[in-house]
Amino acid sequence: MPDDTESTDSEAHTTSNPSDPFGEKIQDLRGRLKNLTQPLVDSLDSRLRDQVDRRVDEKIDDRVERLVNEALTARLAVIERALADMDRALRDLQQPKID
Repeated sequence: MPDDTESTDSEAHTTSNPSDPFGEKIQDLRGRLKNLTQPLVDSLDSRLRDQVDRRVDEKIDDRVERLVNEALTARLAVIERALADMDRALRDLQQPKID
C-alpha cells in the first residue's frame, strides 16, 4: 500500500499551491480517510501475518515430524539388527562344543 509520503510531483504542486482553495481540503480528507482506514488495514495485516505464521509453523512441524520419524525408524532398525546379532551370539555360546 503506498505511503502518504510517496506523493508525485504533480500532487505536491497542486496541494502546496496557496492559491488552490481545495488543497487544504484534499489534505484534510486524505488525513481523515487514513485515520478511518488505518485500523482496518492494521487488522487485516495482523490477521494475514497470523495466518502466514500458522501455515509456516504447520509446514515446519510436518517436516520436523517426518524427519524425527525417519531418524527413529533408522535407529530402531539398528537396534533390531544388534538384538538379532546378540541372539545369534548367545545361541552359539549355548550350543555344546564338540571337539
